[in-house]
Amino acid sequence: MGLTNNDILKKLRVAHKLRDTDIVEICALVDFKVSKAELGALFRSEDHPKYMECQDQILRNFLNGLVIHLRGPMPKKGEKK
Repeated sequence: MGLTNNDILKKLRVAHKLRDTDIVEICALVDFKVSKAELGALFRSEDHPKYMECQDQILRNFLNGLVIHLRGPMPKKGEKK
């Protein structure tokens, strides 16, 4: 069995030492809204009744926001760094 989106999200959270508020802010960088309650459901164990599977859209937006968080926004075309 491979890694699930939930596993990837958990590993990135630990590797970058992120808190729930940090993840909410990172998602906001790409205009994606996620609540702390949703994050709590994503980080629960699979056998918990309130567990929620991390959909591709959530992980994709988090990864795009993480790139902006770590590198900064992309410069506009024709604009130098």
